[in-house]
Amino acid sequence: MVGSRPGSPFGRPASNTSHTKVEEELHEYAGIDYDKVTIKRNPSVAVLYEEALTYEQGTVISSNGALCAYSGKKMGRSPKDKRIVREDSSDKDIWWGPVNTPLEEKVFLINRERAIDYLNTRPRLYVFDGFAGWDPKYRKKIRVVASRAYHLLFMRNMLIRPTEEELENFGTPDFTIFNAGEFPANRYTTGMTSTTSVSVNFKRNEMVILGTEYAGEMKKGIFTVMHYLMPKAGVLSLHSSANEGPDGDVSLFFGLSGTGKTTLSADPKRALIGDDEHCWSDSGVFNIEGGCYAKCIDLSAEKEPDIFNAIKFGSILENVVLDEESRVVDYSDDFLTENTRASYPIYHIPNAKIPCMGGHPKNIILLTCDAFGVLPPVSKLTAEQAMYHFISGYTTKVPGTEDGIVEPQATFSACFGAPFLVLHPQRYASMLADKMSTHKADAWLINTGWIGGKAGVAKRCPLKYTRAILDAIHSGELAQAEFENYDVFNLKVPKKVSNVPDEMLDPRKVWMSTPQEFTESLHKVATMFTENFKTYEDEAAPETLAAGPKL
Repeated sequence: MVGSRPGSPFGRPASNTSHTKVEEELHEYAGIDYDKVTIKRNPSVAVLYEEALTYEQGTVISSNGALCAYSGKKMGRSPKDKRIVREDSSDKDIWWGPVNTPLEEKVFLINRERAIDYLNTRPRLYVFDGFAGWDPKYRKKIRVVASRAYHLLFMRNMLIRPTEEELENFGTPDFTIFNAGEFPANRYTTGMTSTTSVSVNFKRNEMVILGTEYAGEMKKGIFTVMHYLMPKAGVLSLHSSANEGPDGDVSLFFGLSGTGKTTLSADPKRALIGDDEHCWSDSGVFNIEGGCYAKCIDLSAEKEPDIFNAIKFGSILENVVLDEESRVVDYSDDFLTENTRASYPIYHIPNAKIPCMGGHPKNIILLTCDAFGVLPPVSKLTAEQAMYHFISGYTTKVPGTEDGIVEPQATFSACFGAPFLVLHPQRYASMLADKMSTHKADAWLINTGWIGGKAGVAKRCPLKYTRAILDAIHSGELAQAEFENYDVFNLKVPKKVSNVPDEMLDPRKVWMSTPQEFTESLHKVATMFTENFKTYEDEAAPETLAAGPKL
């Protein structure tokens, strides 16, 4: 027992200790037993390090000062275990189906009780009060209640940290997460498919997590909540990164995990607004988050200096392998998972724009990861094509971001973020169309996937060429370029881009097999687009339908 350590984490308050307002709220609202449990609200980074290192087995500090934490059995999201409570206030708005599986309100309450019963068995709980959304007009107050210091530090990084005054006057949260991920769901409870349950209740403004310690569930849970609340306030929520040039020109980058959103928005020549979740309001764009959550498999200072250098004291490294003696991280080691991650506050990026807000976007960049090697590295889209490709959301699932994905698989994800959509994709697509038209934004399709052949045969487009393409977009070079038509998809492909070999711009010219095999692959992908879009034909505008591939 350590007796003299400052702010010692050991020991519990006596029953006659006076209780804080937050303790009283949690006791009254959720039944948290403040006489048995020590509650720490918004602890400092140093205290969270101490708590994690003291109480969470396997947690260590890396040589660069990051906290290395481990999420147990689950090292990616569990989309099949996500549920939304079916209740009168939100029932008619929600896009029910494979993405949003309904849960009875009674079952939610059973899981909530189970989670709180578990949290009451812990000697200590951590609470973080922060904000989602940088624009004060639209931001939401979020409360996180967790039993692991690692989870709280993660959300301290990912939410917007309040000032002392804001914390003092925080009031009642708009949304609360109860994270009891160390404890399993009861798989015999109606509606449960496993021991993992991630459920959202819009009537109670709560999220309950059981059976997964993967921190990304909290981050994406809040994104799901914003995808419901923001459009109802007339604000478009987007799965995108955003940055701003020296002249104030904003670019939005759309794409799923592994397509390069985080990497490409971290550009030393441009200010970073955010790497993953944004909203577009009548006054411009704002980041939902206060931090970044970057994939770090094969990370290097040469390839991604901003991200590499952001990993220091205050950051979390998740599920990485490191040297037992030196504590140097081996970013190439995927022994535990391909989905190794780094979480850090946005101010760890030297050129982050704080507050994380910008004007209306000038360039809309749709990132795709084509596993078949037939889409060009860059093409300019008409407004109609932008809508078609936004609704399609073609990409490739990359190993590690979800359970059970071990090799690249072609997939379509509406609005480049179907797992997080709550309303019908057309609702978001129509809002985007209106905003692009109003603010005259250019749209581009960039393939960060394979060039010259399919996955397993060819290699992914080198990052340096993708960065050169983006430089040409931001300088205005590509808007003025000479284009040629790329058949079947009818895309406008530039003939030249500075610092990119000309032949790289046309997948045919670098194809490693026969011309016949190229044509077959191109037609195969086009057919997949057409088949996928049948889901949206009923509500899509005729001009959007006409913008698809022609066989």
